[in-house]
Amino acid sequence: MTVTTTRPAEAPAEVAPPVSRGSRFTGAAANYIDERTSISGLVKELGRKIFPDHWSFMLGEVALYSFITILLSGTFLTFFFQPSMAEVHYSGSYVPLKGIDMSAAYASSLDISFDIRGGLLFRQIHHWAALLFIASIGLHMLRVYFTGAFRKPREINWVIGFLLLILAMAEGFTGYSLPDDLLSGNGLRIIDGMLKGIPVVGTWISYLLFGGEFPSTDIVARLFTLHILLLPAILVAALGLHLLLMVVNKHTQFAGPGRTNDNVVGVPVLPIFAAKAGGFFFVVFGVIVLIASFFTINPIWNYGPYDPSPVSAGTQPDWYIGFADGALRLVPPGWEFVLWDHTWSFNIILVLAVVGIFLAVVAAYPFIEGWVTGDKREHHIADRPRNAPVRTAIGAAGVTFYAVLWAAASSDLIATHFKVTIEGVIHVLQALLFIGPVIAYFIAKRVCVGLQKKDREIALHGFESGRIVRLPGGEYVEVHEQLDDYERWRLVSYNDYKPLMIRPNAEGRITMSQRMRASMSRWFFEDRITPISQNEIESGEHH
Repeated sequence: MTVTTTRPAEAPAEVAPPVSRGSRFTGAAANYIDERTSISGLVKELGRKIFPDHWSFMLGEVALYSFITILLSGTFLTFFFQPSMAEVHYSGSYVPLKGIDMSAAYASSLDISFDIRGGLLFRQIHHWAALLFIASIGLHMLRVYFTGAFRKPREINWVIGFLLLILAMAEGFTGYSLPDDLLSGNGLRIIDGMLKGIPVVGTWISYLLFGGEFPSTDIVARLFTLHILLLPAILVAALGLHLLLMVVNKHTQFAGPGRTNDNVVGVPVLPIFAAKAGGFFFVVFGVIVLIASFFTINPIWNYGPYDPSPVSAGTQPDWYIGFADGALRLVPPGWEFVLWDHTWSFNIILVLAVVGIFLAVVAAYPFIEGWVTGDKREHHIADRPRNAPVRTAIGAAGVTFYAVLWAAASSDLIATHFKVTIEGVIHVLQALLFIGPVIAYFIAKRVCVGLQKKDREIALHGFESGRIVRLPGGEYVEVHEQLDDYERWRLVSYNDYKPLMIRPNAEGRITMSQRMRASMSRWFFEDRITPISQNEIESGEHH
């Protein structure tokens, strides 16, 4: 008997889709790079980083995207600008200035504005992006300050951020001075005067910067080198270090359920945050282009080439340099005298000293507060400004001091627009420079303490519902509704700090430095509201 067996049919093998030559080349190139750099591990590690999604953290992104816009538009302008003070005969298309002798720098700026297709748009994009860049850095630093995000381990990153602000201001000033128009020339003359007001070495510093007596034939070329090469290189390096430290130290976040120093709540970098950041970049870029399309900025053709004779009211620098110009205007007259064959111009020396001290205090503030409070713990949870009343009050005083100096830069415009005397405007601003920060300090501190008391009341007894109930005894009361866990957490989750105690050193002595530190610590924490304990919360809920 013959038995025939039938082998079951084999399933057809799956056929892999054909791989294109371009895909094979891309994959091979990626493998080649990864084997030699291990970049995939870095991308994977970075992609797992969590970023909080609070709106205030977007201020740093606005600064970054504005800087990218500056680089893109500045690259275009570099091809057409001529950094030369050589005198030329203007023959461009702007009729009111035709036939006038001017520098090649100013003539090329006019050509960019009127003869290069898209040149005026790119000039205005570049200028508006620069203004937004500096403004967003300033607002970002204010957010970091008022939320206490500068504390350990981010003190160094605060200093780097401050350096970015100073570099951005220097970059803006050098770019603002390049066209060699009337306003930029006046700005350079002010800088020259301030440098020469420094005793002994001022004249030599001015000669070093300008390459000789003002106005020199080398100044635009030197500013151009600073503007497109040296300052951007330092900016890019500092920005890269700033972002690297942000990744290493983790991002701060506001208090809430599940948010601790060791646990960041948000979205991962890849793919969610990267996609959102890419979209936000185009939003920022689009808004800058829209503003540049509809609003004129720095119309250099209205002022003409630099000439000191037609200077009048309204001549001002860009807003970010205004505080220095305002400080010069607020100094009373007659503060110069001759000693040891040198003219000592204290109307300039005092300004440089005050502005320098102010900027130094801003840069060193994280270390100053750390020394006063003795706080050496790591902080990854951002404070609500009301929960640090003295810090918030100091910030309000500093902002007021800056605002008065900034307003003083427009003293002539205030006088002409409101039909008042320039002397009256100066005297009022001089008084506000001393009184304003004190008033701002006490008002901000009282407001913070009041808000803390209000938060405590709401956390214990709930918020008013507007519903009136009559009790059996005839009494009418308003029903209070309790907060949910998230809102209560937001109101009560902050640490209680106490003033430092004076302790003898290793030699058994109490030094003057320790006494001063203890007194400053008492001042810093004197008006504080103790956080609500768990027993108080339970008692309030029962009530």
